[in-house]
Amino acid sequence: MTERADASPPLVWLTTLAARFRRVAPGHWLGLMLLALHAAVVFDADATMTRAFLLAHYGLFLLWQPLVRSEARIEPRLALPVFAMAALLVLVDSTWVMALWLAILAGLVGAVATSQNERGPRLAYLLALAYLLALLLAWVLPQSLGGTALPDELRIAVRYGLPLLPLAILFLPATRQRSTSSTLDFIYGLMLSLLIMVMALGAFAVVAVARVSYAWALVQTLLGMAVLLLALSWLWNPRAGFAGLGQVTSRYLLSVGLPFEGWAQRLATLAERERDPESFVRDALSDLHELTWIRGGRWQAARGEGQFGEPAAHSVSHAFHGLSLTWQSTRPLTPALALHVRLLSQLLGYFYAAKVREQTLREQAYSQAIHDTGARLTHDVKNILQSLKTLLAAADTSTPEDSERLLALMKRQLPQLAARLSQTVDKLKQPSEMDAAHIAARSWWAALHTRYEHDDVQFFADGVDDTPLPQDLFDSVVDNLLTNALRKRQREPGIAVEARLTLHPLVSLTVTDSGAPAPEHVARNLFLSPVASDFGLGVGLYQAARQAARSGFRLELADNQAGRVAFRLQATDSSPDP
Repeated sequence: MTERADASPPLVWLTTLAARFRRVAPGHWLGLMLLALHAAVVFDADATMTRAFLLAHYGLFLLWQPLVRSEARIEPRLALPVFAMAALLVLVDSTWVMALWLAILAGLVGAVATSQNERGPRLAYLLALAYLLALLLAWVLPQSLGGTALPDELRIAVRYGLPLLPLAILFLPATRQRSTSSTLDFIYGLMLSLLIMVMALGAFAVVAVARVSYAWALVQTLLGMAVLLLALSWLWNPRAGFAGLGQVTSRYLLSVGLPFEGWAQRLATLAERERDPESFVRDALSDLHELTWIRGGRWQAARGEGQFGEPAAHSVSHAFHGLSLTWQSTRPLTPALALHVRLLSQLLGYFYAAKVREQTLREQAYSQAIHDTGARLTHDVKNILQSLKTLLAAADTSTPEDSERLLALMKRQLPQLAARLSQTVDKLKQPSEMDAAHIAARSWWAALHTRYEHDDVQFFADGVDDTPLPQDLFDSVVDNLLTNALRKRQREPGIAVEARLTLHPLVSLTVTDSGAPAPEHVARNLFLSPVASDFGLGVGLYQAARQAARSGFRLELADNQAGRVAFRLQATDSSPDP
């Protein structure tokens, strides 16, 4: 307990110091880093003091650097370049090493400056960039040329005036939010560093070849770079009728290593030909033989998985719309190729999702077809069963004197019931052919008379002839309507039920009863969705309306008032000819 109590104050002190370091804004570290660099480079101190300031400068650089977050744990392979750069900067006394370091530092500062949105931090980084360029051009480069003496005014301005820029950075308002590597514009930083190196080497080349003064060599170098940048900017986006370097570069980056348009066209063709989602993905991935930078990979979906190509050391994974893809390559992918892999994965994911939705719709349509057929056949069987119950009731209530009349009734009804039951069974085998079958209106009307001659149904017809009628539709609709009307008669004794057939100008079948009207909420949804029913599933009229619509007819509640409830099946103007 005593040892732990003695060890507590140092730990508390270190924790407090670390917390204070975390509260320091990055801009303040930047200002202190530049001041330490100025003291090490500009002031003529001995080697020990210079190395101390350089070491302090590099330590402050590590506290400011935007490449790695301060909370991240540095691996040994990343720590080695850090210590190597520190050793090179501190131990090697060379102006060219310092010029290289200033160019790299200027590139980093410029990259961070482009990611700043607030005015204060952006001004701080611009001041830092100006300081680094001034130190490089006015102090380090002239000394690296050798034999070039700096004017006393320039020495005094650099030694005592240039530190005002880092001091101004310390007093500017700075945000405490640290920049991360994801916010850096690495291309901008790299281009800035390369331009600074080209400018330094260009000034050195002009001085060495032309034997002119450093100032005139620097002016010539800057003018040459300005002309070169102006020409590049014009070639990047010209207006002389050709695409320019910008579009050529973009086209190259978007098509590097892959004829993207050709592969997308083959993918669309495969999507039209292949219906199964997993087979589509398998065939699409097997068609990537032109990707020389992709050795193989694997894919995984909800209903299957597979592999393509050969395994490799490096891999990258993407998941889009339920499709997980892992691409394997011999070498790590460049940013442009990584973008291509992401685009390929996203495109495959979109096509896979479309195939899954298409398959789901097919399954739903198949299930709906089964449901519709089953519902129709259920009502047909129920109507046949109702007719059989009517015959049995007639047989139970008959007397010996009615035996001949009952026998005649059985001879007429049983063949018709057997034929209707046979048709119902045939619908299971060939529903489309049964829907397309037609019968003469005269024959159908006579058979309807026979089926319901003992149910006290009144039949009216206006000029029945041999006009063809869709047999399955009319049988199903009239059985549903008459069965419902007869069931209503059981609840409301004494109501009249009638059926009327009209063939001209449009085919029309109307079933009317004199009972109570249907409730408003039932009448509103009668043909749009299943309704509650005390005798079945409540889908008879709903299925009959859908069947009528498929055959070019319309089933509607023509009248719904007390004493007159009329349902009408009528052909539409666009009804197809038989």
